[in-house]
Amino acid sequence: MKHRVLIVPAAVILAALSLSTLVAQSPKASSTNATGAAIPRTFDGHPDMQGFWTNDTVTPLERPAEFGDKAVITAEEAAAYAKKRMDQFLAQPKDDIHYDDAIWQGENYGKQTTLRTSLVTDPTNGRLPPLTPEGQMRSAERAKRGGAGGPSDSAQSRTLAERCISWGNVGPPMIPPTYYANMQIMQAADHVAIRHELMHDVRLIRLDAAPRPGPHVQWMAGDARGKWEGDTFVVETANFTEETPFRGPPRTTRQDITTSTQLKVTERFTLVDRDTIRYEFTVNDPGTWTRAWSGEIPMRRIDGPIYEYACHEGNYGLANILRAARVQEANGTIK
Repeated sequence: MKHRVLIVPAAVILAALSLSTLVAQSPKASSTNATGAAIPRTFDGHPDMQGFWTNDTVTPLERPAEFGDKAVITAEEAAAYAKKRMDQFLAQPKDDIHYDDAIWQGENYGKQTTLRTSLVTDPTNGRLPPLTPEGQMRSAERAKRGGAGGPSDSAQSRTLAERCISWGNVGPPMIPPTYYANMQIMQAADHVAIRHELMHDVRLIRLDAAPRPGPHVQWMAGDARGKWEGDTFVVETANFTEETPFRGPPRTTRQDITTSTQLKVTERFTLVDRDTIRYEFTVNDPGTWTRAWSGEIPMRRIDGPIYEYACHEGNYGLANILRAARVQEANGTIK
């Protein structure tokens, strides 16, 4: 039986949410959370996370070798690492024909610096667990095809990012991308929607108790079901496709891993104060890693709006990659 992959247009999702959001989730007066911080709440008493957020950070997914066994560093060490990352960002070689990173990828806020040396919190070494034999086989097959980019035989053989389909940052888990790590959260009585600027995707999280569809029905970002545990919003996601990418910024995240259909992700959103969400996640995919692993990423409120990422309209890169490959074939450089 063929698997069915569902893609729902963002406009349809947002239209469906608009009425129930206005009716059920109008904000009411703030109250304190368990730590005593004042947080806004919706009409039905849940923490009001609605608004615009970023999870942009200089902290890498996995702990760099330079930090050894240090899970936490001093403020001075964190500042030095952030400066090193920024210097690397600004030191783009003049013969790099890619767009000017420093100009094109800038935001009106700085990348967040944390005292942790990795987004991964478990295992305690701050690194992803080893791949299972199945995961190793997929990784080897991918490398044989030409790595993350794959061959240039057709558009379908290139990455989902190059084809303007998905960068993988929508997740789950929501690993921040290289740039435009911005999102908007909208809450209704029966749904929560997370609208990402990159790659203009919307995650729709159901809050009802309806059963999941069978495993043959799959989504790129999985089938997400949410519930409130006190003041923490917990999301369980399953029913992923074999094409679901796992990646973050190329400078700080391995690009050679995709997950299997056995992937299950648990996310926890806790509104620490009005302008801060503690985002925690656990990834369990026995088809890829030898054990589950967890991480934490800070999210902070930003001024909106977020803008359309018109990737397809400006995607000259994909056509040029394929055109260059045909020229190389004609010259006998590649076969």
